[in-house]
Amino acid sequence: MRNGGVHVSGVIIHEWMESVGGGERVVDALAASFPDAPIITPWDDVPDRYAPGRVRQSWLARTPLRRHKAASIPFLLEWWRRLPAVDADWMLCCTHLFAHHARMLPPERDVPKFVYTHSPARYIWEPEIDKRGDGRLARLAAAPLRSIDRRRAREPEKIAANSRFVAERIARCWDRESTVIYPPVDLSVFPGGDDELTPDELTVLDSLPTGYLLGASRFVPYKRLDLAIRAGAAADLPVVIAGDGPERERLVALAAQHPGRVTFVARPSNELLRALYRRAAVFFFGPIEDFGIMPVEAMAAGTPVVGNAVGGAAETVQDGATGALFRSTDAAELRRAVETAIAVDEEACRARARLFDGSTFGARIVEWMGV
Repeated sequence: MRNGGVHVSGVIIHEWMESVGGGERVVDALAASFPDAPIITPWDDVPDRYAPGRVRQSWLARTPLRRHKAASIPFLLEWWRRLPAVDADWMLCCTHLFAHHARMLPPERDVPKFVYTHSPARYIWEPEIDKRGDGRLARLAAAPLRSIDRRRAREPEKIAANSRFVAERIARCWDRESTVIYPPVDLSVFPGGDDELTPDELTVLDSLPTGYLLGASRFVPYKRLDLAIRAGAAADLPVVIAGDGPERERLVALAAQHPGRVTFVARPSNELLRALYRRAAVFFFGPIEDFGIMPVEAMAAGTPVVGNAVGGAAETVQDGATGALFRSTDAAELRRAVETAIAVDEEACRARARLFDGSTFGARIVEWMGV
């Protein structure tokens, strides 16, 4: 059905709504840039994020499939092609899986589609990077899914990539050119101060060792928080690991091999995370990431970053100037990278972070779309 008979400028399409993540920050910025655009997503796990009625969910939101993303893929492939009609001039899809397949009914209306790409689905196209695609069933499904995915990638009017690294992947996987528009990083809240913290958060912060190496993210395998623990051990630094997720048990077991050297901070608030950045000697970012907002945030707090030489971190972290890039995971290389990073100037870190200030993101998107 139509959007209550009301014409809107466009529709924002998102893979699914989670509590934290770079994708959700992009959607927040787009929602602010296009305040009348409804947001369509299969399910919304943060129902209070936007004004009531702005987010529209699929029938999948009422089923257990919302908790089992891999199992939901066959249903999502069909649902994306049959979105309810909205009286809008365009669709803007934020994709890291199949949101760019979106098509509104009736299909003959042919609403122009723009795609902001965090990545073509890594576990379909490059399972060597994302091990979620490395299982037998995933590899069997990959070939037909790639064929469908490449076909759907011909539909957008324009494609934007969140980094040069992803633009190269788009060219390789989809055979499409793209425009690099880095995702928004909110630097207005940095560096912040301890007066932002609750008494309980101050207690947590004051209990931490000085001069620690910080690793922070969702506890999932490809985020490589295990490397943060190993790097701290190699450089003889205490380690703080912030976050939570399914890898917790494995990370705790790894930390137990270094008694008294690793501290976990579960699910820090944004304010506490900023404080963790400020007090860290170095922030360690191990994954081959498409862009990576957290290294920019750490630099905005004046903290140097050790990042992977492959991936988006290599576009934000300046090797030897605002941190260091590691090229292997052996102990000597991790130690070298940490020692190099600790020696850099904190003001150089802040200056580098300012180049990725997200305050102009919305204007760049509007200009790119030409709407």
